[in-house]
Amino acid sequence: MAGETWKTIQERWRHHGLLMLGVAVAATLVAWAFESSPLMEDAEHSAYDHALRTYTAGRARSDQVVVVAIDQSTIDAISQDAQLQANFGNWPYTRTLWARVAQELKAAGARAVLFDAVMDERASDESSDLGFAQVLRETGLPFYVGVVSSGAAKPLVRADFQAPVPLTAPEAPPPAEPPGDTFPEEFEDAPAPATPALTPEVLARALAFPVSREGGGPLRPLQTASSPPRHPVPPTPALVGAVNGFGLVDTEADPDGFMRRTFFAYTDGINTYTTLPVRMMADLLGAKEVTFSGRTLRLGGRTWPVDADGSAALDYGGALHERFQLVPLISVLNDWIHRAHGERVKLPADTFQGKVVVIGGTAVGVNDIKATPFSATQPGLVKQATVVDTLLSGTFITRAPPAVNLALTFLMALVSVVLLMTARWTLLEVVWPLALVQGLLVLTGLLLKTAHTHVLMAMPALAGVGASVAALAFNHLVANRETQFIRQAFHRFMEPKLVEQMIRSRQLPRLDGENKEITAFFSDIRGFSTFSERFKEDPRQLVRILNTYLTTVSGALLREGGCLDKYIGDAVVCLFGAPMAQEDHAVRACRGALAAKAAVDALREDFRQKGFPDVFTRIGVNSAVNFVGNFGSDQLFSYTAIGDGMNLAARLEGANKAYGSVIMIGPRTYELAKEHIEVRELDRVRVAGKTEAVTVYELLALKGQLDAATRHTVARYHEALGLYREARFAEAAAVLEAEAARSPEDGPTAKLLERCREYREAPPENFDGVANLEK
Repeated sequence: MAGETWKTIQERWRHHGLLMLGVAVAATLVAWAFESSPLMEDAEHSAYDHALRTYTAGRARSDQVVVVAIDQSTIDAISQDAQLQANFGNWPYTRTLWARVAQELKAAGARAVLFDAVMDERASDESSDLGFAQVLRETGLPFYVGVVSSGAAKPLVRADFQAPVPLTAPEAPPPAEPPGDTFPEEFEDAPAPATPALTPEVLARALAFPVSREGGGPLRPLQTASSPPRHPVPPTPALVGAVNGFGLVDTEADPDGFMRRTFFAYTDGINTYTTLPVRMMADLLGAKEVTFSGRTLRLGGRTWPVDADGSAALDYGGALHERFQLVPLISVLNDWIHRAHGERVKLPADTFQGKVVVIGGTAVGVNDIKATPFSATQPGLVKQATVVDTLLSGTFITRAPPAVNLALTFLMALVSVVLLMTARWTLLEVVWPLALVQGLLVLTGLLLKTAHTHVLMAMPALAGVGASVAALAFNHLVANRETQFIRQAFHRFMEPKLVEQMIRSRQLPRLDGENKEITAFFSDIRGFSTFSERFKEDPRQLVRILNTYLTTVSGALLREGGCLDKYIGDAVVCLFGAPMAQEDHAVRACRGALAAKAAVDALREDFRQKGFPDVFTRIGVNSAVNFVGNFGSDQLFSYTAIGDGMNLAARLEGANKAYGSVIMIGPRTYELAKEHIEVRELDRVRVAGKTEAVTVYELLALKGQLDAATRHTVARYHEALGLYREARFAEAAAVLEAEAARSPEDGPTAKLLERCREYREAPPENFDGVANLEK
């Protein structure tokens, strides 16, 4: 048997080997041609983001970088404290606050501070700028401030990197010591010397930084081809010579708005500029120049692999709060106040000791929320913190060389076409494209995690799937022609699902059926007649609304494996367990009913906002043996079910009105699904035309998902129901009245209370605790 199989494989390779190779080459070329298309870029970004989240998340928290967060608690605390408000104002705070933060971070042993914001506007009180500058000089704390580029900024002169940056700003007198236990005051008695203008040479020297490139293309320009020339926006003059350096903090986002990469250095055609983390790290590593050599970034004696264009992807390793310790700014400020008063500080002594501190906003009001592969709402400072942490002790993510990506693309195409054209196995034809994509995701993720290398996934996946499609076309050409003939011959006379059933079985349908246990679902909109009356003058709008509603309900049912039987106006009839057998048909129907209710609830809110009528929906679910099959004439068939079980499902849907419930299920459904659902026993009922009473239930939730308040309400209902069945109507009413006061919105409680009150006043004769369920 194995020998015959091998002979068959060899024969197929011999006859179709060149075709397989040609298909693989064609698929590779097509995928390569589409590599730079927006659709492929979006697909690649999605795959990359998924792999990054799946395989690189969960890295240990950095022990070298701490984030001081301008969070909501800080903004609230300062705005609610009169003294803090008077001294520091509202966001953006005065430079005096940052002077105090710098003093505290220096006292706490911080290694350096990266300020992820700009200070390009002079303060209304220049003494605060000068005081901040003076504090930075006195503390000696390495402090780095961001600058942004703008098309409105004027170009700088070419920087002379041989000249030092002079301390150009006059020094402000130190602030007075705080008296007693009062809040330390801010430069109240200090004179306010004027800040002299900076010379163009000094400003250029302060903002630019030497960058060289050994081989490869030019540095990344600040402006794009479609934008005007951009230049750095100068900082407030008082800070030049006081802070240790300035760096770019422009948002480096991909076309879809997500921050995945950084370029480290830019040029405006006159000078070269580094990003803020690189500027700081150059000083910490003693580097006088940033050097790109091929695919390597060098700062002093340290090197990092980068891409050929001088960029690299960021290895976030998780969300901001997972990767870095976050210290609210107000905590730092409070420690400064404690230290100034000679009191003990609250933060642990090692919080900042020997670490780089990144200061930036995390509150929404700071307007620095950006998108990363880990979240669409991350504070922008996560990029700066990640770059600093990677420069200190990590590795950036780089792209695999183009030749590697192209080879992988061809390999995927060749394996796909050879495998499918050789095996010609239907299951493999279905599974292989999914396995191919999943395998590429795993490969991409493992390489990101272990080698910090990004191998393209979308291009190989496109080539592999394209080759698979070509192989499928070859394998099923004759079968597809036959299928198309049958479909064209019968689609006008039969329901589409019966046509597909006939194609699969290759038999004409018969007008017979079978008895089998299924679960039927019925739903209906409350007061649909009144609903439709509102659209008497606009029937098209009614059709649009009804189509939206039916699509919503149907989608929820189909996702649980239901078979849509029919629509009757606004009513939906669905079968579970037919035509395909499903052992868990009752559980599926219950899940579908709960999903349909949730989807309708969301749709009701949307309709309410649009001024549309309410589509409150009642649902009935019942399991029973019914007769299912193809019912109809020689001209038209319809696959459906008939029997008492279907009738009871419809009755249960209508009975919700009498019990104030939303989803009512029958006894057999409860028996089959009770291990998976939470219910409330509503009553025992006798269906019209039947003598036997059955118990009906309200479906509330899936197992374990019922909240405590509802569970309490159900327990009280069951207690009252027991009293009711014993004809102790007054006692039952008392229990229900207490619960109704606590949960007035509970429909079944209100309905049973109404019945108990009625029977308390006029007890029924021959009461047996069973209600009659009329048509």
